Amino acid sequence: MRRAARKGEGASQSEIGLSSCVGFLEGLFPAANRHVYTGHAMSCLFCKIVEGVIPSTPVYQDDLGYAFADINPQAPVHILIVPREHISSMDEAGQDKRALLGHLLWAAADIARKKNLGNGYRIVVNTGEDGGQTVEQLHLHLLGGRHLTWPPG
Repeated sequence: MRRAARKGEGASQSEIGLSSCVGFLEGLFPAANRHVYTGHAMSCLFCKIVEGVIPSTPVYQDDLGYAFADINPQAPVHILIVPREHISSMDEAGQDKRALLGHLLWAAADIARKKNLGNGYRIVVNTGEDGGQTVEQLHLHLLGGRHLTWPPG
C-alpha cells in the first residue's frame, strides 16, 4: 500500500486532503475498509450499507459480517445479516466460504439471544429469483418476536 505523502515531501494539497479524508473514514468504518468492491458489487445496495455509504442502524458487526434492521420488517424482529465480502447468492458461495457461512449463522443466533427470542425464531436465506432473492448479495433474514407459521410463502 502506498504511504501517504506528507506536506513538504512533494505532495499536493489535494493529496494531503484526500489522505486526511481517507484516514478519517477508516477511523469511522475500520472493518469496512478491508474490502475493495469492483464490478457488480460497486452498485450493490447491501455493499453500500456495509461500507457506510447508505446509512443503517447496526445491530451486530465484526470483521466478517454486518447486521442491520430490515426497512420492511415482516416480523417484530427482522434483521438482515450480510457478509462484508460481496457474494451474489448461496449459488456463488464455494467450498472456501464454509467458515464464513457458519459464522453468519452463529451471528444470527447470537443476535437472536440478545433480542430475547428464546421462544423461537427463523433464519432464512433466499436464493435466486424463484427463491425470493431481491438483492443480489447473500444475506440472512432473522425473523422473530411472533409466532411464525408454516409453510412460509
